[in-house]
Amino acid sequence: MAENRFTRRALLKAIAAGAAVAVMGPAPGRALSSPVTTNILRPPGAVPEEIFPAKCIRCGRCVEVCPYGSIRPPDVRDGIFAGTPLIDVTKIPCYLCMKCVEVCPTGTLSRISQKETRMGLAVIDKHSCVTWNQELALCRTCYNVCPFKEKAIKLDQLRPVVIEDFCTGCGICTHGCPITVKSGRKAINIQPIYAFKPVKW
Repeated sequence: MAENRFTRRALLKAIAAGAAVAVMGPAPGRALSSPVTTNILRPPGAVPEEIFPAKCIRCGRCVEVCPYGSIRPPDVRDGIFAGTPLIDVTKIPCYLCMKCVEVCPTGTLSRISQKETRMGLAVIDKHSCVTWNQELALCRTCYNVCPFKEKAIKLDQLRPVVIEDFCTGCGICTHGCPITVKSGRKAINIQPIYAFKPVKW
């Protein structure tokens, strides 16, 4: 219970964090621009992004229930998206506990299984990945940490290859990747998928 109270407090602080600038309005270009981008994703089962901010009531239940602290809402500087759930996989990825989809009261997060999750798609930057661009280097981190290895990530001549149909976009591979390029991205990054699309395993 203490942990839940702390999480609720953290949620309220995050929503109120931009209150000082609220008088001037959101930062230019951010009021109507979705914060969802490379490595910054919605939780599992999210409805399409164009209706997400209208459907989400910002109750904070998904934030409270996440045992890993993966879900964090943006503050008022993000305009209509303030208070909606986001996961920055470079900080804390989604570990697919699926608790958030069970507590969402509005269906903004659909009740789906781990294997049905399609938050995004892992994309390997072959220029940055040492296993792809250096003959003597061998890194299998993304493969080793993937919860669905040999399904979502396979090795082709010891090089990682993402299987699009089975990647959940959880970001565990991105979080674990030891390579960070100048832009701040990793050698494997998650490109968001904006709507839930079930896939047969």
